[in-house]
This record gives sequence, C-alpha cells and structure tokens, in this order.
Amino acid sequence: MLKIEKIQKSFKQKDGSNLQVLKDINLDIKEGEFISLLGPSGCGKSTLLNIIAGLENPSSGSILVEGNEISGAGSDRGVVFQDAALFPWLNVFDNVAFSLKEKGLKKDEVERIAIDNIKKVHLSKFKDSYPHQLSGGMRQRVAIARALAMNPKILLMDEPFGALDEQTRLMLQYELQKIWMETKKTIIFVTHNIREAVQLSDKIVIFGTQPGNVKETFEVKAARPRQMNKGYLVHLEDKILDILKEEIEKVMKEEMGDEYNFEESSLPWDPTRDMGSNI
Repeated sequence: MLKIEKIQKSFKQKDGSNLQVLKDINLDIKEGEFISLLGPSGCGKSTLLNIIAGLENPSSGSILVEGNEISGAGSDRGVVFQDAALFPWLNVFDNVAFSLKEKGLKKDEVERIAIDNIKKVHLSKFKDSYPHQLSGGMRQRVAIARALAMNPKILLMDEPFGALDEQTRLMLQYELQKIWMETKKTIIFVTHNIREAVQLSDKIVIFGTQPGNVKETFEVKAARPRQMNKGYLVHLEDKILDILKEEIEKVMKEEMGDEYNFEESSLPWDPTRDMGSNI
C-alpha cells in the first residue's frame, strides 16, 4: 500500500549548515493498517507525515502509494492537523462539503457524501452550526469528517487530539477506533502519547532523535475495543517507555547540559504517558 524508502530530510540553517531531521526511514505499511509514529519532540514525526502528504519534499529517497511515487499533495491522502483549520464563515455542512464542491460533484452527491460523513462523527444536529459555536472536540470531528468525505486511501493525522482536554481526548480516541473499524482506512497517526498509541494502533513505530530514525517497531496484538488496564497493554506501555528513555535523555541533555541525570531526575508518573509533557 505505502512504501517509504530511504527517506532523508535536511533543512538549511541560517549559518549555511544543514540540519538533518530524518535519516534512512524505511517503512512498509499495509492497506487498512493503523500506524502510530511515536517519539520525543523534534524527532521528525510530523516532517515525515508532511512528506507523505506531499506538503514537503524529501532531501532523498522516495514514497510510493500503490506503486506510484508521491510528487505532491493528492486526494488519495487526507490530512487532519492538531488545529482543525475550519473556515470560520462556513457552517459544519459547508466545511465538510467544500472540497467536494471544488471537485465538481453534483449537488445531490455532495449533500449525500457530506451528510454521511457528518453522521460518522455524530454531528448531524450541528450541521448548521458555525465553528465558533462548537467545542474544540467538535471542531476536530468536523475536520475528520472533512478529510473522510474525500474518500482518501490514506488518512494522515498529526497529533489531532493533542490540544484537547483528557475527557474529550478519550472520547475522540473511541470514536476514531469506531470510524477505523467501519471504514478500514489506512491511518498514519502522529502522537507523543504512549497510551494513545497503544489504544489505537495495529503497529507503533518508535522514532529515535537527532536525526530522526526508526528505533523499533511494535505490533499491538490485542482485540478492539481495548481495555487499557489489561496486563499485556500495560506491559507494552512500560516497554515502550523504557526504549524511549535514552531518547528523552538526549533531549534533556541538550536543554539542561551534561549534569542532567535521568535516574536522579526520573520522569514524574503520568498515567497518560504523554511524551510531550516530560520534554
């Protein structure tokens, strides 16, 4: 379905030097898989997602969707960002329908597809509401409906729940699982949150940092819906955290100097295992 081959990415610095943010990324993603990219801030997760979306070009390497190399943005890839980025002057229906209209579909077809996807995210009662009348979680559900309405082969999600409160986040994680089980879309999901990755994913790709690289990959062999108090899932969370300790320490040392000691300054317990809260 999606083949990522030897992707490298560098950015030019003000002093003329190159900062390498991705190094030799190789991944094979099957159709219908839910993949989470997990790692510390600055490890290149979002950069890779933007390259897959066609919003950025790699310095070298290639990405193929069903054998065709990506050369830019395309309707076969839908993107949901942390900020819902809705048109404030359009209501829920028109936000979801906007790209369908641009595609030149007939009015009745636009209405059918838009309403169907608004129902998927349980916002039928709010189809005439405007973004400022919605909660943050509701706006993000509109963004998901808008992306699904274009029927992409791949749904790319860049920390879509990162700015939401914990209760809303848990609710949307549950809703996203239901949508995935219904649509069987291939989903690539960027997160800092270990528990979120374990809850949602078929496979978790652990990124190392400086420059970003694939450190390890885990398959989550648990039936859905998942109960996070199950021993296997708790053990998997702890195993992932242990693997990431070295990467967290690298980031900490850059910020605090070599006097930082991971064992002496252990991470505060956080039941959500949100990597971003400890960096």
